[in-house]
Amino acid sequence: MTEHTAPVRIGWGRKEITPPRPCMLQGQFYVRISEGVADPLYATACAVDGGTPDAQAVMVSCDLTGVSRKLQDLVRQKLAGKLAGLDLSRIFLNATHTHTAPVTGSHWYPPPPSGVMTPEECAEVVAEKAAQAVEEAWNRRSAGGVSWALSHAVVGHNRRVLYRDGTVKMYGKTDDPAFESMEGSEDHSVGLLCTWDAKGDLTGVVVNLACPSQLSEHEMKVSADFWCDIRAELRRRLGDVYVLPQCAPAGDQSPRYLVNRALEAEMCSRRGLTPRQEVGRRVAEAVVGAVPVAHRYISSETVVAHAVEQVALPVRMVTEKERDAAEAAIARIESDPKIDEKAKHGLVTWHRRILNRFEEQNSHPVLPVELHVIRIADVAIATNPFELFLDYGHRIRARSPAALTLCVQLAAGSEGYLPTERAVRGGGYGAEVMSNKVGPEGGRMLVERTLAHLAELWAATGG
Repeated sequence: MTEHTAPVRIGWGRKEITPPRPCMLQGQFYVRISEGVADPLYATACAVDGGTPDAQAVMVSCDLTGVSRKLQDLVRQKLAGKLAGLDLSRIFLNATHTHTAPVTGSHWYPPPPSGVMTPEECAEVVAEKAAQAVEEAWNRRSAGGVSWALSHAVVGHNRRVLYRDGTVKMYGKTDDPAFESMEGSEDHSVGLLCTWDAKGDLTGVVVNLACPSQLSEHEMKVSADFWCDIRAELRRRLGDVYVLPQCAPAGDQSPRYLVNRALEAEMCSRRGLTPRQEVGRRVAEAVVGAVPVAHRYISSETVVAHAVEQVALPVRMVTEKERDAAEAAIARIESDPKIDEKAKHGLVTWHRRILNRFEEQNSHPVLPVELHVIRIADVAIATNPFELFLDYGHRIRARSPAALTLCVQLAAGSEGYLPTERAVRGGGYGAEVMSNKVGPEGGRMLVERTLAHLAELWAATGG
């Protein structure tokens, strides 16, 4: 043990957060009322404790579309005074971004019909169970060790199609003669933080990959999407270990391969697997192949450090032209009888936010966000609350002092897409002003603040 290292204690907890009654499902513009449960949703917590308040972290992954600051605050409130020695600000929640999870905020959809859970009721269920998972993880801390590994599995693909005229369309046709290329890159790495008990047995694994869980995104049943299949396959191969999913920056990614759509489907059919099961197979093979390597490098006395910062990022300013376009769109949507009433509320809300932002942006030119930057041994964990375009994750990882850097999007908040400058030029969903509270200027600031924290943590803890 050195002056910067200490024995580490690790604990895990997991609670089901599946809504007990029909609920609205989040992720589409139109209203969907759940028609049962395809598979359960979970909140999974991992507590890592290095013995002091600034050397502790509790990561909580939720099978949700997003985790608002309000929901995270509710979880912390439920834990107030319950967990001796835990600084509640060291807890953060992240979402897997499934599109078949309950609506937990009331800003987007109209009030649900009678007999359907309200967003507030769903949020209460999630907060109560997530708090129980944290409590379980903290109270189960015991001596153990950590190690990391890097593997690969093809899951995410760029979903923004670039055409010859410079325009970009999400899920655009690639068999169009004007198809030029996919706009951005992909990242098939699978980052792993493994935890072990005092005997050297695997207790859990943090799995970080750059893809939202959206193969069941239009379905009507509650589902964790492909993370259900990943967990099932890992349990089959590794036993009853905990799995904590993290979505790396993937605001421009999807589990759908737009160039070879038919071939992907045909290969799944030939294997006798659903697309979700195929993802489960790929990720499980990546994890299982790397775990024996990680086992050889377990650290039971190591560095744990955790920085939390409230950062003010500049908002993306709405122009007069964009405001006028939003006004025209609202009038068109409200008067168009062809638009389903289930979709009108979401579409109008989508554009009305632009009008509100235009009025408020001069008096509120920044968006405050919560960032967590953590060191656990040679692993860095860096959060952001956006659907962050993949290139930003690459910038952080390429310059990080850590051996392995796990960037986690949709964590400690849910603030919409954050596109690159290239994406803004191309336009389209995810890069237009309606999709973005923060633009490329804020994205660059986010990268630099994250890297500054990483440099400070590594300098303060012995490099």
